[in-house]
Amino acid sequence: MAHVVVTGASTGIGQATVRQLIGAGYEVFGSVRRQEDADRLKAEFGAAFTPLLFDVTDRPAVDQAAQEVRARLTGKTLAGLVNNAGVAVVGPVLEIAPDEMRHQIEINVIGVLNTIQAFAPLLGTEPDLEGPKGKIINMSSVAGKRAMPFMAPYSVSKFSVEALSDSLRRELLLFGIDVIVIGPGAIKTPIWDKAEEIDVEAYAGSPFYEALVKLRDNMLVMGRKGLPPEKVGDLVVTILQKDHPKTRYPIVPNYVADLLAPKFMPARMLDKIVGKALGLLRENGR
Repeated sequence: MAHVVVTGASTGIGQATVRQLIGAGYEVFGSVRRQEDADRLKAEFGAAFTPLLFDVTDRPAVDQAAQEVRARLTGKTLAGLVNNAGVAVVGPVLEIAPDEMRHQIEINVIGVLNTIQAFAPLLGTEPDLEGPKGKIINMSSVAGKRAMPFMAPYSVSKFSVEALSDSLRRELLLFGIDVIVIGPGAIKTPIWDKAEEIDVEAYAGSPFYEALVKLRDNMLVMGRKGLPPEKVGDLVVTILQKDHPKTRYPIVPNYVADLLAPKFMPARMLDKIVGKALGLLRENGR
């Protein structure tokens, strides 16, 4: 029986990934921060699911969870580590508090580093374990390739995940451990629903206020039109089962509009389209 660790398993993509992995015959360890979430997921998924209680920013707790997984594996390797836990911080670069940026990076980047370092021995850097080498799957975003207004903290964190993944994949050639990135677009998850809770009133006196309100409203619409999170879970299963997966998999509702058009559009043209949509263009159109 192959085992996989999924971080941020309590809701959204993480929970859907656990569901699809178990349906495909894997046993899953899922990280949650609250005991009530651990109990709820255990009741839903049964014996194939083992909750791990830790916050990805708490390195001692992550290390302790890795020891729990090691004890369960009894000398065998871990098939996969899915780094899904994350948050989205929104705000204008000129006004956002540095502590908010630190909070974003601490969870989305340092948290990924913590879990990779803690679980890497079980994935196969430790030579005495039996079984095939595991895979690391890091959850990035379309925001890891394209940065939109007021999403700088989130994009900074996801650009960092992309860079970390590329460097790590090349370093781990030494051990035969693969590193793959998934870059979702809009997915129907609570991270989009929480857009309604973004405190734009903190910027009520800002020249960016009206644009922030439009961004929040656009995020709500995008989330409601997004792909079901199970699609991402299915992709995780596919990657784990492939001998030679691609290094990066985008997954978006509309491949042309969400991925190809922005990728090949001149940057200044995209600036104007986004600026017009959010009311950021000045009267002369510049």
